[in-house]
Amino acid sequence: MTGRRFGTDPAEKALMSVGFRHRIEAADANAAFDAINPLAGGELTVDAFHRAVAKALELGLIYDPVRLPEGALQCHWRLELTPAGVAVARADLAR
Repeated sequence: MTGRRFGTDPAEKALMSVGFRHRIEAADANAAFDAINPLAGGELTVDAFHRAVAKALELGLIYDPVRLPEGALQCHWRLELTPAGVAVARADLAR
């Protein structure tokens, strides 16, 4: 990951905005991309989406999206902002 600030990439801004406004739960990362991309204006690429998720996770702006709920037989993917992620999303919306 580079040393640049989070949110300077359009995919990062889109991820935070969608995560702030919508509850995203999917079977896997590909299904999550399919759910998030239209909400982000349809401009995301799969690679940009994965980079944005990795950067947000590294910076503690989202919780680990891969979850194994109690009693589940397989993992699920969920986009959930941390309190720091909510602050970033709110600051971006205020601009």
